[in-house]
Amino acid sequence: MSSRILLLGATGYTGGLVLDALLRRGVRPTPAGRNAAALTALASRNGGLDHVVVDATDSGALRRQLSRGDVLVTTVGPFERLGLPVAEAAAEAGAHYVDSTGEVGFVRAVRDRFGPRARETGAVMVPAFGYDYVPGILAGTLAARQAGDAVRALDIGYFATGPLRRGISQGTRTTMRDGLTLPSATWRGHRLTEERTASRVRAFTVRGHHKSAFLVSGTEVLFLPGDFPALSDVTVFNGWFPALSRPLSLFSAAADTLVRLPGGRPLTDLLTLPLTFGPPGGPDATERARTRSYVVAVASTGATPLAEIHLEGPSAYSLTGELMAWAAKRLASGAGAVAGVVGPVEAFGLEVLRDACAELGLVPV
Repeated sequence: MSSRILLLGATGYTGGLVLDALLRRGVRPTPAGRNAAALTALASRNGGLDHVVVDATDSGALRRQLSRGDVLVTTVGPFERLGLPVAEAAAEAGAHYVDSTGEVGFVRAVRDRFGPRARETGAVMVPAFGYDYVPGILAGTLAARQAGDAVRALDIGYFATGPLRRGISQGTRTTMRDGLTLPSATWRGHRLTEERTASRVRAFTVRGHHKSAFLVSGTEVLFLPGDFPALSDVTVFNGWFPALSRPLSLFSAAADTLVRLPGGRPLTDLLTLPLTFGPPGGPDATERARTRSYVVAVASTGATPLAEIHLEGPSAYSLTGELMAWAAKRLASGAGAVAGVVGPVEAFGLEVLRDACAELGLVPV
């Protein structure tokens, strides 16, 4: 493997999981970032890795570190604030690109701004290639294929099994808090639109029990309609805390009203601040082993269910690290087939993606 893998964010929580997963695969990436001391210490702890001091917000400096066919992996967020220069550098350099974002607005911006250039330079860019949102896209694709020509709607629910009280990272808590006051993208009536987050609550069957989930964003709404043109509706739901789905729906409605009032935004930020309370970093290996990810995709005519796919796998964080490492290694080997800003299935093919997920422990149940 001659292409270099440049890893931005390796000194952070998610980046560290990606680094560990790459090293287990026999890949020695090049950690990159602004903190020279932290990078030097990280490189030393891992057998003297090459490392690069570079500012993620300086697209030109990043571009000079990349060659065509290299792979740029980034876990540096918030992506809407920090991620666009990184994506631009990859597109301009013809370097492949993988990120860990859960911010659907960012993915839309990357696709719109850099998709054409990436196709010109041969860059395969796969944003949101982790627990957000590979499992849902895989489950949705399998459900839609099983449903056949009659499919018109997909509902996708994300759940977790096991205790979550200490199993959520600081970054996830912040993202969830911010997401409650931002609109969610949906595919509705054959067009991309926005709805109030948690404005709808839906029940899914999880391990034989009905569990509620509330409406959220997901890149499923960006990529699945292109693969299945008959789809008129694609909606994504989060059911990590089923008992809170309806209370959060009410809270979301109140917050949506509040932020429209003079001085409402600071007050909303203050009221939602407790949602971010918790230890820094994220769950350790013991805590991650106690929780598992679970995704359900229901394909229907819009009224009548046609097919239902259930996938279960490792914790959201472990799965993200493994998925990103797998994608980076595969892209570095030249195996990516479709240039541009693409979804997981388009980038690698359904069979390859399904088999890779199975190897990582994300399997049908």
